[in-house]
Amino acid sequence: MRVEDSQLKAFILDAGLTTKEELAKAEEKAKKLKKRLAQVLLNQKIVTEEQLTKLQAYILGIPFVNLEKEIIPKEILQIIPEPIARRHNIIAFRQKDKELEVAMIDPEDLQTIEFIKKKSDLKIIPRLTNSDSIKAALKQYQKTLEAEFGDLIKEEGTKIKIISEKGDGEKENKEDLEKTAEQMPIIRIVDTLLKHAILQQVSDIHIEPLEKEIIVRYRIDGILHDAMILPKKIHSGVVARIKVLSNLKLDEHRLPQDGRFKIETEDYKISFRVSILPVYDGEKVVLRLLPEDSKGLTLEKLGLRGETLEKAHQAIKKPNGMILVTGPTGSGKTTTLYTIMDILNELGVNIATVEDPIEYRMPRINQTQVKAQIGLTFANGLRSLVRQDPDIIMVGEIRDNETASLAINAALTGHLVLSTLHTNSAAGAFPRLIDMKTEPFLIASTINLIFAQRLVRKIYPDVKQKYKLTAAEIKRLGTGINLDKILKILRQEKIVGVKDDWPDIEFYRPGKSEECPDGYKGRIGIYEVLKISESIKELIVKEATADQIQELAISEGMMTMLEDGFIKAAQGITSIEEILRVTDE
Repeated sequence: MRVEDSQLKAFILDAGLTTKEELAKAEEKAKKLKKRLAQVLLNQKIVTEEQLTKLQAYILGIPFVNLEKEIIPKEILQIIPEPIARRHNIIAFRQKDKELEVAMIDPEDLQTIEFIKKKSDLKIIPRLTNSDSIKAALKQYQKTLEAEFGDLIKEEGTKIKIISEKGDGEKENKEDLEKTAEQMPIIRIVDTLLKHAILQQVSDIHIEPLEKEIIVRYRIDGILHDAMILPKKIHSGVVARIKVLSNLKLDEHRLPQDGRFKIETEDYKISFRVSILPVYDGEKVVLRLLPEDSKGLTLEKLGLRGETLEKAHQAIKKPNGMILVTGPTGSGKTTTLYTIMDILNELGVNIATVEDPIEYRMPRINQTQVKAQIGLTFANGLRSLVRQDPDIIMVGEIRDNETASLAINAALTGHLVLSTLHTNSAAGAFPRLIDMKTEPFLIASTINLIFAQRLVRKIYPDVKQKYKLTAAEIKRLGTGINLDKILKILRQEKIVGVKDDWPDIEFYRPGKSEECPDGYKGRIGIYEVLKISESIKELIVKEATADQIQELAISEGMMTMLEDGFIKAAQGITSIEEILRVTDE
């Protein structure tokens, strides 16, 4: 079942979807790139996916179906296991006697059809559909967290045996805890919590014990949301199960513990960083989800743009010196550093890191985990790294004067050093380093570039609502923001018209939908990038304040995070409210 390019070409022209000239150019490009004509037509947006699929269905004589509003019976949907349905974009949606109708995107995937035929012992009737239709149907595999836990607690709650009932001050027996952790209901509950977190692209899971219940919270796009309330009786079992997975001491309840474990399936590979902390009502567990297969990030995808992006690429290409990334916890500093390392990770380069913790594993990069309890600190690790013949060194964080001094010396002796600092602005990095007893003239001669960043939530495009600022809102914003400068940038970059003023500019607010209740999905960075000019070097040597350096950098053309945020708001990527929330304006 294959549509030849010549057939597709004839039917596209017959349907009047494009001109002969445009089609000829697409055909020429397909030959040059050695791609199918259909793929080039889609990439160039000459035809939509739905138009293309309907044409293919017509040519092959296979009906087109749309499953977006179809409610598929559970027993039919599950004839094809979810991992296969996801990987091959194929859905079982209707059965009559021994015939099973399946909707698919690729009519050439005969191997999958044959597999389903053997597994189900049914005659397979293929139907063509598009990706939106498949996505809608795939959602029906997943129950909501409440529904799944409602069933779990109902079915399994009575099967959970409290193996050890101890009074205050008594220690639970290690063997008892091991038995609790291995109970099937406890395993199912923990697996369900992890599975839903992965599907919802959660960054952190919080399991918090209260006096009579457990609250489970998910951090999605930087915001914590209550996900589930569970009965208190299963708390020790859930904590014990997580301790078993992360190889921690089961009978230690008085001290904090840190561990790690990994989940690998055909669809994803996720590493979980585990932190367990004793609190008044038990042990609080926080799990950070670190996708190990999140490749292909670029500085552009992170949110860098225009002149800021050019400055970043220029600094990255330098063979020595230092690049710092600043911002509070959770602002995406580590992701920026890993993206830079990914750009620099070439065959002829030796990259070594010292980190606490190692968040993502990267091939061909020598990553060292800090272990302060045995004396492997950032400073000691860095001291050893420079003897390993590195070209590029990444230090997870500069925390003290010894690490700062070693990092500066490494940058002076021909290495490119990447690191992070906890400061609120790019200019704030200089006083912070001087506080660490670093000589100002060394700072001025080694640092090439400083990023400062925050993460803002992106508006979900399907439900965003257009609006314009009122005169009162413009006046209020103008009290703390240089609106003239932002307007000039918007005009220069042709985001708004040359004659447009603030009352003419369209902004967006998040709407609400069942799929995206708060109207935001995903995050992007807002940045300021401070390049060290000769005049800024002079101020550093004079130990100028952060405000003085910031003022000079802005006069030399540095775009602030707030200004970068407003440009992204004018582009409809995020909202003004979100920009003001993260920049504390």
